[in-house]
Amino acid sequence: MALVPAGIRLVSVAKRRDRHTMQQDAIGDLLVAEARAGNVVVRLKGGDPFIFGRGGEEVSACVAGGVPVEVIPGISSALGGAAAAFMPLTHRDHASIVSFVAGECRGLANQDWTGLAGKGRTLVIYMGVTGADRIAEKLIADGLSPDTPIAILERATQPDMRVLRSVLADLGGAVLRELVKSPALIIVGDVATLGADALTSITKAVPCPVS
Repeated sequence: MALVPAGIRLVSVAKRRDRHTMQQDAIGDLLVAEARAGNVVVRLKGGDPFIFGRGGEEVSACVAGGVPVEVIPGISSALGGAAAAFMPLTHRDHASIVSFVAGECRGLANQDWTGLAGKGRTLVIYMGVTGADRIAEKLIADGLSPDTPIAILERATQPDMRVLRSVLADLGGAVLRELVKSPALIIVGDVATLGADALTSITKAVPCPVS
């Protein structure tokens, strides 16, 4: 934002849980209207706009409105946050498969996450803080061991980033005890035990058994 030249009109359409500055359809309409008015429009998003970022919906709105559009890719918070925590999502000794899911979605109980986490796999959950206890119950009910390591990355890549570690059975309790606030990612799998020694200066650790 510091690079935006003076005189450029800025419109905030920021979103947080249950607090939307503008509804999604209205954002698409605004992009199209401003472009049709002859303006060069930049829709600035954090992370990768095509990973739970509504980027696909906004591109579709532009295409449907006859507006030429270009996407400049970003780095998803899962990739950036894990790298900042020295926590590889894949590791030849721990995981060769990574899955991304949205934890705050309609019909969580009906989502089929079977096989997304387990030995040799890493599961990254976006928007999972509010429903952390239900997410843990769901994964355990689907067959995942309650002792599976987990890590919570709060404010990933920011100067005040925190990395909390525990096990799946205590996911909800860890969130409550540490007063975790969004934005935060939940990483499930053996890789959640990695990176601890290098993070002692910025990490408040929750004891976690190492597999």
